[in-house]
Amino acid sequence: MRVMRAEPGRFPDVSSRAVGALWRAYDLQLTTYAALLGAVGLVMAYVNTVEAGQSALSSGGVFQRALLWSALAIVVFLIGTVFDYSWIKTFTWPVYVINIGLLVLTKLIGDGVGGSARWIAIGPLTFQFSELAKILMIGVLAAYLGNREGKLDSLGSILGAVLLVVPPWVLVMLQPDLGTSLVLLAILAGMLFMSGASLKWLIAGLLGVLAAIPLVWAYVLQDYQRQRILTFLNPSTDTQGAAWQVTQAQIAVGAGGPLGVGLTNGTQSRGQFLPVQESDFVFAVLAQELGFIGSVVVFLLFIALLWRVLVSAWRSKDPFGTLYGAGVASLLLFQVFVNVGMVVGILPVTGIPLPFISHGGASLVSIALGLGVIQSINIRQQRAEW
Repeated sequence: MRVMRAEPGRFPDVSSRAVGALWRAYDLQLTTYAALLGAVGLVMAYVNTVEAGQSALSSGGVFQRALLWSALAIVVFLIGTVFDYSWIKTFTWPVYVINIGLLVLTKLIGDGVGGSARWIAIGPLTFQFSELAKILMIGVLAAYLGNREGKLDSLGSILGAVLLVVPPWVLVMLQPDLGTSLVLLAILAGMLFMSGASLKWLIAGLLGVLAAIPLVWAYVLQDYQRQRILTFLNPSTDTQGAAWQVTQAQIAVGAGGPLGVGLTNGTQSRGQFLPVQESDFVFAVLAQELGFIGSVVVFLLFIALLWRVLVSAWRSKDPFGTLYGAGVASLLLFQVFVNVGMVVGILPVTGIPLPFISHGGASLVSIALGLGVIQSINIRQQRAEW
């Protein structure tokens, strides 16, 4: 059965037969895995609220804010699903300009810690537009690369994609936010690879990045960012100072054992030994309280979600849909790998959140938007069996 696709600006067939066809093309597995990961995030928000000595529904508490952001994420997901994704291609450049404008606005009036400018207060909530920038850039790059299908063996086309990422990357680095800037580069690399870009130029680009590391170290990284890398290379030199976060995180992960110590019973989190335990280091809390088995279950949910995103990309008849799925998969895979890697000590601390699990509304809402667009792509393609 074919699902008729609506052209931009025209209303689709809304007969019961058409609605039924759309529903059969909807990927219920993708939604289920995302919802389960979101539920784990809410459990972690509840745990961190209780262990901070607050009531679960205390005004302005982590759990209350998590409930508000989760409700907003559901609404955004539904809007992204109903919205015809082909409009994104139509308005690629306005979306790009809006993205740059939001990042400039953040730099001008944003708040942060230690002189940084990373988020803007919107009513009772604060929003980090650099998180939204990840999803918006996926759409922009999918449109650009999709329009150059079969032409990406040329250096000019690849450089065009790189130049699109440079302005938001620079603005994010100026906040400064090293973690998000790395995610933008991971998205670019993943989408170029999936688009069939010339492998020789991609390897040349990688070598260029490696050659630029000394310049980045000397002129781009902040002092605290350099210290994090040095601490990662030799953590035993300052376990009471710069290496405190990683040391406590590793203690928490090791103390979890096979089954964990139970929710709200984590020694490192209850004693507030873990800085930013509700966001960057939330996996340490999860691993201690749910143990190795609980951590594996969470990993399996991430793998299942990535699988469904890639299935959506592979079965798309539109290059935009394929590349958009590749971008979302690159974002999720990179963030999970880096966040868990920094918690267990195999990667330096970069401040990259764990999708769905880390407390942070902008991250959750942005990922919900990305997955909503994936569902929009699903229901506007020919039906594929599970």
